[in-house]
Amino acid sequence: MFVSVSNMFAQYESPIKVKTKIGKGIEILQKDSLFALQFQFRMQNRAGYLSKSETDFTPEEFEFRVRRLRMKLKGWVYNPKFRYYIQLSFSRGDMDWDYTQGSLYNTSPNLVRDAVFTYEPIKGLEFSLGQTKLPGNRQRVTSSGDLQFADRSIVNGTFTIDRDMGFFAKYDLKYIRLNAAVTSGEGRNSSQSDKGLNYTGRIDILPFGKFTNDNEMQEGDLEREQKPKLAIGVTYNYNANALRQGGTIGKDLYQKVDMQNLHIDLLFKYKGFAFLQEYCNRIANNPITVDATNTKQRSTYVGYGGLSQVSYCFKNNFEIAARYAFIHPYKSIYDNATYTTVNSKRTEEMALGVTKYFYGHRLKVQGNLLYIRNEDFKNATLSQKLGAILQIEIGI
Repeated sequence: MFVSVSNMFAQYESPIKVKTKIGKGIEILQKDSLFALQFQFRMQNRAGYLSKSETDFTPEEFEFRVRRLRMKLKGWVYNPKFRYYIQLSFSRGDMDWDYTQGSLYNTSPNLVRDAVFTYEPIKGLEFSLGQTKLPGNRQRVTSSGDLQFADRSIVNGTFTIDRDMGFFAKYDLKYIRLNAAVTSGEGRNSSQSDKGLNYTGRIDILPFGKFTNDNEMQEGDLEREQKPKLAIGVTYNYNANALRQGGTIGKDLYQKVDMQNLHIDLLFKYKGFAFLQEYCNRIANNPITVDATNTKQRSTYVGYGGLSQVSYCFKNNFEIAARYAFIHPYKSIYDNATYTTVNSKRTEEMALGVTKYFYGHRLKVQGNLLYIRNEDFKNATLSQKLGAILQIEIGI
């Protein structure tokens, strides 16, 4: 007549299914399939050093901080065709505090990085509305959690088109991928906008077909592609009436600027070997802006840059990598007869990296050695610095 407690629970079937997997986080699926949720987090803890010069090893600065702390939610509601993606950032270094100072358009720390709704009517075709990454250079669209160095290169830092709010479309086939976006142009979490919009288009060609398990979307060849894989991408971006130095990022400009960006990149992977090449270029109709009193100037970096990155991942998941990157300004922002105080510089970055992957990119230890060279064309001077970074990343 009596039923044991254990038997009672054995007869009860939960309406929610929960499973876990490294790289996929915690997945929750409702039994009647009304929604699905995937939760993930990751953090990057960093210690860094930068010298005063290449001969004076006295520290110019130390860096001890939580570089990134992210939480991510994604899944679908009602039908797998209706998807959502949310990503939040919590560390100070990941929330663009410096850009909020004195800004009219980006007045609060950027807690919300991504908040986007996607509809996929047929497999491979997607339409989205929300805030997320623009289809820009390859290193930008690669997650910061899937990098083989502690940070992206100076080329990305200077020419990235980053995130924005608006409409997105994607058509993904075996050998070609098309992306397009029409967005506000003011970047993430902007408090206001104007009549100018931001137009972005990208095409990716994969002549040997798709990479294994989205290996195209992470740096290094942890999948050890058994057949050569190649991706060639081109992005064009036009931001009308841009209000910030980088269009969607940076400090406020004093006047609106029309700017154009061109990104070309190539990625090759085969049996642990990986090679990444990027070229970025920006032009603007009036790169130097002036305040109402005609006493202050603020410019956008017009010029070009290149990145070359090569690596090899051994079978024990120990990786060595090398990087060379440079940015080069146009003469209009370092030798301008009207605005003589504006002096943008050429910068070169060389880096050696060693990474031990314990569980892919979700648990890894990275060590980087840096050489940074700044060339001042206007004053014919040169400065050089050395640096080092140790970073541990953990996530689910």
